[in-house]
Amino acid sequence: MSGLVLHGYWRSSASYRVRLALELKGIAYRQVTHDLRLGEQSAPDYLALAPHGLVPALEHDGRVLIESPAILEWIEARWPSPPLLPADPDAAAVVRAMAALVACDIHPLNNLRVLQALRDDLGAGEDQVQAWIARWIHAGFAALEALIARHGGTFAYGDSPSLADCMIVPQVYNARRFQVPLDAYPRLVACDAALSALPAAAAAHPDRQPDAQP
Repeated sequence: MSGLVLHGYWRSSASYRVRLALELKGIAYRQVTHDLRLGEQSAPDYLALAPHGLVPALEHDGRVLIESPAILEWIEARWPSPPLLPADPDAAAVVRAMAALVACDIHPLNNLRVLQALRDDLGAGEDQVQAWIARWIHAGFAALEALIARHGGTFAYGDSPSLADCMIVPQVYNARRFQVPLDAYPRLVACDAALSALPAAAAAHPDRQPDAQP
């Protein structure tokens, strides 16, 4: 397990997801930083490792895994205890749907390269960019709030952390970073607080990373 190498960036929410899963399972790993603001994810040596030019990437025993949902599923399959997916297939499908709301519906539209394209290619001003960010966060969080009302307990699904929480907590961090109001999502905010209070989750927080910057 000590051979795991996580290529990421302290403020990357996709990297944050993977850190959360690794910390919750007590899996040792080493981090390598690629500063997204400097475009280091597009450097030739990194593209040779991860041809999509995004973080995170996870190295293990000569293999390189990319895309955080696939990495999270791989971690769960290799180290199933403590579980981040319910054993029941129906319950697991709900958790995966919650995770997908973040990974597929919110985050891709607010990714750094999309925001850069809005500014640089389409000439959007900062007010327009902020409105764009908030639009997709609100749409996804409204759906998550409803699902947590149906299925949640202490956490997003029941009373144990799941892959859904590993997705939600970094997205809440992003929402706060972009000053998106969260008053309409009390259950989602409570789930974020519950996971963030765990020592393992606290260790994954962006501000606790070795490459964190003011």
